[in-house]
Amino acid sequence: MKDLLVNYYDIHVEEKVILDRKECFKNNEYFYFTILTDNREVIHMEQAALAYYLTEQNMRHVAIPIPNINGEWFTEYQDNNYMVLRFRYKQERELLSHGELLANFHKTGSSYEYEPQEISSYGQWKELWINKLTAYETNIASRAKERSTQFNRLMMDILPYIIGISENAIQYVQESEEDDRFHEADQGTISFRRYNEQVLKPVLWFDHLVYDHPTRDLAEYIRNKFLYGGDEVSSEMAGFMHQYQSVQPLSVFSWRLLYARLIFPIQLFDQIEHCLSYQNEEQSYREMVDLLDKQTVYEKRLANFFDNAGVDNEALEIPVLHWL
Repeated sequence: MKDLLVNYYDIHVEEKVILDRKECFKNNEYFYFTILTDNREVIHMEQAALAYYLTEQNMRHVAIPIPNINGEWFTEYQDNNYMVLRFRYKQERELLSHGELLANFHKTGSSYEYEPQEISSYGQWKELWINKLTAYETNIASRAKERSTQFNRLMMDILPYIIGISENAIQYVQESEEDDRFHEADQGTISFRRYNEQVLKPVLWFDHLVYDHPTRDLAEYIRNKFLYGGDEVSSEMAGFMHQYQSVQPLSVFSWRLLYARLIFPIQLFDQIEHCLSYQNEEQSYREMVDLLDKQTVYEKRLANFFDNAGVDNEALEIPVLHWL
C-alpha cells in the first residue's frame, strides 16, 4: 500500500505499525490506513461527514477519509476501489469513566444538524426489524429445503424461537413509540453500528459510525455484558448506567427503547449472518450451539434487567415480558 500512498496521495510513510489490530503506516504525527469501499460509496460519504464533524469537536483520534491528489475520495488501484484514512493516535489517558465518555459522545453527536439518509436507523427500528426477520425466515427455509445439513436443521429448529422473540420486541417497540414521556436526550445522535467500547479505544474508525437513538449503544454494551460477562455483570451494568446518567439521564421512553432492543435477538441474527458466510458448516454449527447456550443465560439476566439497573418499572408503568 506504500505505492498507493505515494503515487495517489503524495504521502511518504516512514514505517509500518499495527494499531487496534490493523496495519497502518506512519508519517510524522499521522497514521494512515486503507479500506476497500466494496460499493459502499454513498454510505462511506455519510460516515465521513459524521467523522469530520467529530474531529471539529476536538476528537482528533477519529480516522477520517482524505482525498487523493486529484481531489477524489475513492481511488482505483489494482482493480479495487480504496479510501485512505488519516488519524492521530490517542495516547493520553481518559479521566472520565466509560459511561461518562459515551454520554458525552452522544451529547456531542446530538448537535450534528443533518440526519443522514443511508446510515440512519432513528425511529425506524420496527420496520428494520420486520424486514430483517422476514429476510432471514425466507433465507433459512430456502437453505433447509436445498440442503439438509446439520447446521440448516438447527436453523429450522430454532426458527420458531427467533420469530417469537423478534415479534415480542417488534410489538414492544411499537407500543413504546406511543409513550410520550421523552425529553431532549431522545433526539438522534451519532452512534455505532455495533458498540464495542469504541469510546475507550485510541482510534475511532469512521466506518463504524451510524446515526440513531443513543440507547442503541447502551443496549449493545449491556448485550455483551449479558452474553459474556461473569458474576459481577449486574453491578458492572448498574455502575455503567449510573455513570452515563450522571451526564445524560434517560427518559421513560429511553428505558423502554433500551429494553426493546435488548429483547430483539440481534446477537442471533449477527451470528447467523456470520455463519452463512462460512464454507465450514461444522464450525458454523458449533458456534451457533455455543451462542444458544449463552442465550439461556442472557434471558435470565434480561429478566432482572430493571431491578439490577435500579429502575422501578412498575412505578413508572414500564411493562416487562413475564415469560422471561
